[in-house]
Formats: sequence, C-alpha cells, structure tokens
Amino acid sequence: MTKLRIMLADDHETVREGLQMIVNAQDDMEVVGFAGDGREAVARAQELLPDVLVMDISMPKLNGLKATEKLNALCPQVKVLTLSRHADDGYVRAVLGAGARGYVLKQSASSELIHAIRAVAAGGNYIDPKLAGKVMDSYSSRSVTARGEATGTLSNRESEVLRLIALGYSNKEIALQLSLSVKTIEVHKANAMRKLNITSRIDLVRYAIFQGWLQDN
Repeated sequence: MTKLRIMLADDHETVREGLQMIVNAQDDMEVVGFAGDGREAVARAQELLPDVLVMDISMPKLNGLKATEKLNALCPQVKVLTLSRHADDGYVRAVLGAGARGYVLKQSASSELIHAIRAVAAGGNYIDPKLAGKVMDSYSSRSVTARGEATGTLSNRESEVLRLIALGYSNKEIALQLSLSVKTIEVHKANAMRKLNITSRIDLVRYAIFQGWLQDN
C-alpha cells in the first residue's frame, strides 16, 4: 500500500514532534519532512512534493496564509491543510481564499486531523465541525472584501488600534493601554476601516493576517 506523504510546518518543535507521532501511527500515511517557518515550508514543499502539507498560520518569516498563497501558485498539486488554534471564521475564509484545502483546530481531537488529512488528500475540502456552521453562515450573509485593499495610508496610531482590535481587545481595554479616551479609539478605528475599505471584524482579521499582526511572539 502506497502511503500518503505528509509534511508538517509549525514553528514549535514540540508541536511538530507530537504531530509526527500522530501521523506516523496511521497505517496509510507517513511524515516525510518538516519546516519551522513559512519560507522554509514553501521551499521544502517544492523539494519534497508531499501529498498534504499540514501548516500553522502563525509562523515567523512568512506566515501560513502568505506561504499557502505562494505554494498554491508554485506547486498547486501540494494540498495545504491549515492547523491553527484560531477559532474565528475570518481565519478560515482567509486561508481557503489563499488556496488551502482545509482548516482544523489544534484544540480538536487528533482523530479530526487524521480525518481531515485523508479528506484533503482525496481531493476534497475539510472544515473543522466546530467551525463549519459559522463559516457557512458567514458566506451566506455577505462576501468578504478582497484583502481589505487600502484606499489611504494608515497612521501609526490607526495601525496600532486596528492591531489590538484584531487581537481581541475591547475599545475600553485599548484606551487604557494607549492612555487615550474610548471616543478617540472609536475615531481611529472608524478612520482606519474607512481607509482600508473594510466593514466587519472578519475583514479586519483577514487584513491583520496579511499584515503579520497575529503571528505568535
């Protein structure tokens, strides 16, 4: 039996080792390579041409979203499966738009990952059941503004406010952190979102991913 060739891309060695044990325990798949950052993931995937590349979003040098875009253009035969801790449907829509074939939460059972790998390798798409409902609701309600294309230049303060909002802070928490009034934060937020032509938190998260604001420190 020919085994599925799996590559793992995550900037945490302990995560890669854990995933390797889970994958290699399956009779029909084996890990053939690793990467610790997005650039390495793109380069190694071009060399190894795995059936499935399991890749985190938040990685140094090149985040998983941009790495997925590059790889989809260079090696479309390599199927990317995103494995992330982020449960916001904005992330799911962003990576699927970049060319990923599936999205699984790190906090889900290991059996979910294995099921997703098999589904993606077979040519299908897979979204973690914990997210599928939210994603479908979001798609049916409206379309996403493509990459939050800018119509103006953000000030440093506007960028900082949007970054903190994308990280999940409330207007009040941001005001305290930046020593500004809540009203001032609201003004910066409104101006920044107008300049970027984004109208929802989903759009904001997608823009933040492309900017690399949500990478793990």
